[in-house]
Amino acid sequence: MTLRRELKDEMKDGMRSRDSDRVSVIRLLFSTIKNKEIEKGLGAHLNDDEILKVIVSAAKQRKESIEQFSNAGREELAEKERRELKILQGFLPEPLSEEALKTKVAEAIAEAGASEMRHMGAVMKVLVPQLTGLADGNVLRKLVQAELQEDA
Repeated sequence: MTLRRELKDEMKDGMRSRDSDRVSVIRLLFSTIKNKEIEKGLGAHLNDDEILKVIVSAAKQRKESIEQFSNAGREELAEKERRELKILQGFLPEPLSEEALKTKVAEAIAEAGASEMRHMGAVMKVLVPQLTGLADGNVLRKLVQAELQEDA
C-alpha cells in the first residue's frame, strides 16, 4: 500500500472515530504534499520517498515546537504538539537501533573514502538519503563526528 493511500485511509478512520487531532494532522500533511506537488510542476505527484520527507519534516517541526513551548512554560501547547508528533510517528518507519546506525555510518565512511572531519559532508550525502525517516539527523551527525574523530 502506498503512503498516500495509507494517509487517506487513516484520515477516513479518524473521521469515523471523530479523532479531530488525527484528522487535522493528516489534513495538514495533505496540504503540504499538495503545495510540494504544485512546486514540482504540472500534474506532478510525490512518490512515497518524497511524502516520507514531508512527514519527517512535520515531525521535526513538532519536536522543535515542543521544546520551545516547554521552555516558555506553555505545557498545554507542548502537550498538543506531543499528541500530533505521536500521530506523525505512526506513519514513519521504525527507527534503527544505535548499533545498526553505527554500522551504516561505518559503511558510509568507507563508501565516501572519508578519513577526517572535513569529509563529513560527503559522508552525510551518502547517509541521509538511505536513512530518511529511520534516524534523526542530529544523531547521525554526532555518530559521524565521533567516528571521524576516532579515525583522526
